[in-house]
Amino acid sequence: MKIFPAIDLKDGHVVRLLKGDYSKMTVYGEDSLEVARGFQDAGAEFLHVVDLDGAKDGNTPNFAAVSEIIEGTDLKVEIGGGIRNEQIVMEYASIGALRVIIGTMAIRDPEFTARMIRRHGKNVAVGVDIAGDRVAINGWTQVTETTVDQMFETLIDDGVHTIICTDISKDGAMEGTNMDLYRHLVKEYGGYADIIASGGISSENDLEQLAEIGVDGVIIGKALYTGAIDLAGAVERYNE
Repeated sequence: MKIFPAIDLKDGHVVRLLKGDYSKMTVYGEDSLEVARGFQDAGAEFLHVVDLDGAKDGNTPNFAAVSEIIEGTDLKVEIGGGIRNEQIVMEYASIGALRVIIGTMAIRDPEFTARMIRRHGKNVAVGVDIAGDRVAINGWTQVTETTVDQMFETLIDDGVHTIICTDISKDGAMEGTNMDLYRHLVKEYGGYADIIASGGISSENDLEQLAEIGVDGVIIGKALYTGAIDLAGAVERYNE
C-alpha cells in the first residue's frame, strides 16, 4: 500500500480545507517546496498535490510551485486540479509529473477523459470526489446526478489504471474514513484498476483497516500536519 502525503496549494501556500469548504481553510506552510522536502526526509517516495485554485477555476495558477517541487525533490508527484485539456496534461508530463489526475472533466467530457486514458495510459489517473453516493465536481462545489458506481463502471470500461476516491464528508475532519465505501470499491473494481483512498484518514487504525481492505494507496493530509499520523512510521510499515 503506497503512502501519499498530500499538499493542497492555494495561492502558492500549503493549506487544508474542511470537507472541501474554501471558507474553512487552514494554512500549514508558506513554502510548498520546504513541506515537500520534509516529507521526503521522512522517507516518502510519493506525493499527492492538488491545485485548489485550478480545481475551482479550471486553470493552473500553481504550476510554478508544482514544478519547483518536482525539480527540488526526488518525490514521484501526482497532480490534480484544473486538468481541463490535453495541453495541461502534456505540460505536467514535460516537467516530470508521475501522473495527472482528471477530475471535473471526467464528468463534463467523458470522451476527453477516455481519449486521455488511451493516449497517456498510466500517466493519467481519475479523481472521483464523492458527496453521499454522487460525484462532485468543480473543486467539490457542485454535486452531480452521477452515482459512484456509474462513474467507476465508465472509467473501468475506458481502461483507467488508477482511480483516486475521496469522500468529501470525511476530508479534513479527522473523524476517520469511509471504510464501507472503500471495501465496496475494492471488491467491485479493485481487480481492474488501482484504488487509492483519500479523505479523513486520521489514525494508525485507519491505515491498518485500509491495508486489510486492500486499497493500493492512501492519501494522508491533515493527520500529517497535526501529528496524528507519523509519516516515517507509516512509510516504513506500509509503503510498497
